Amino acid sequence: MNFLHSQFDGGTDSIAEITLDSQANVMLLDETNFRSYQRGSTFRYIGGWAKQSPVRLSPSHHGHWHIVVDLGGYSGQVRAGIRVFQHN
Repeated sequence: MNFLHSQFDGGTDSIAEITLDSQANVMLLDETNFRSYQRGSTFRYIGGWAKQSPVRLSPSHHGHWHIVVDLGGYSGQVRAGIRVFQHN
């Protein structure tokens, strides 16, 4: 399984901004769902197939979060820049 990955600690006041050079799945997952994603099990996430960049996602609660960028099983390459910041 090929994917780009970043992680951070944050909550509802955090925004993850993901810049892509092509369309891709952009998912924000908590620790439990990231483990399920890695195992190929059913998982829940915030985000989805991104056709435009940048993508901005906010966690639903405070915790440790994972940002995953993948091509959903399609062949190809994607580059991503990830920045996390707090909003007031």
